[in-house]
Amino acid sequence: MRYMRVGPVGAERPVAQVDGRYFDLSGVTPDINGAFLAAGGLAGARGIDPGAGDADLVAGLPERDVTGERIGAPITRPGVVLCVGLNYAAHAAESGVQPPQSPVIFYKAPNTVVGPYDDVLVPRGSTKTDWEVELAVVIGRTARYLESPEAALAHVAGYAVANDVSEREFQLEVSGGQWSKGKSCETFNPLGPWLATPDEVGDPGRLGLRLWVNGDLRQDSSTADMIFDVAYLVWYLSQYTVLEPGDLVNTGTPQGVALSGRYPYLADGDVVELEIDGLGRQRSVVRAAA
Repeated sequence: MRYMRVGPVGAERPVAQVDGRYFDLSGVTPDINGAFLAAGGLAGARGIDPGAGDADLVAGLPERDVTGERIGAPITRPGVVLCVGLNYAAHAAESGVQPPQSPVIFYKAPNTVVGPYDDVLVPRGSTKTDWEVELAVVIGRTARYLESPEAALAHVAGYAVANDVSEREFQLEVSGGQWSKGKSCETFNPLGPWLATPDEVGDPGRLGLRLWVNGDLRQDSSTADMIFDVAYLVWYLSQYTVLEPGDLVNTGTPQGVALSGRYPYLADGDVVELEIDGLGRQRSVVRAAA
């Protein structure tokens, strides 16, 4: 199943995408939020066997023409956005650091989450705004002191494309010792276009991910290069904090960012496009913050 949210900012409506058709979910849930995901998504909301096919889940629901409509982030504002740094071996190498022995974790402001085609705003005074294609994990069941990584994936509601936009001067040079300052500027987490449930994605450790700036390929890798995989990350995080339904986890970016010194940082008018196998494609235009 693919879940989407369609409509103007602050007035998005929940939609399911099945075989290229769009079905309005407003009659079964007010939004794609933690309560909806915790209840088992559309199957739970409609009281249908979770093993039913997508066509059965949307049977009888009104279709919706989304042509020309804005696509919002596929989930409502999460309670937290937890991010993993230096989680790809090649990215750690291009950053000039040793691969971490345990996950590097930082928080990103939840209000950074925007739609997959919304503009990305370069902060005032910024000269080092950077891109990061990432596999995003959305939590579907409360994860607290999970017993093992093997138990972790049962707590995942689905996956999406994320751009963990970063301002490197704020993050590293005037950080005060932690990274969130360079990660929490407005619009710094385009998400979507859809949330794909785990049965549709398959193995999250075998997904290609790519990013282009102005049509030039900058990042081209696979989640197979992750140092810590999705199951390990969800288990690990649950030992230190309680993950709740609707929370968002960005799992790290591969090599090919501007921080490497190989590319210029983002500037007004640049176009950033990114995709992950089976999870769709984003396109954001970079604008200077007013």
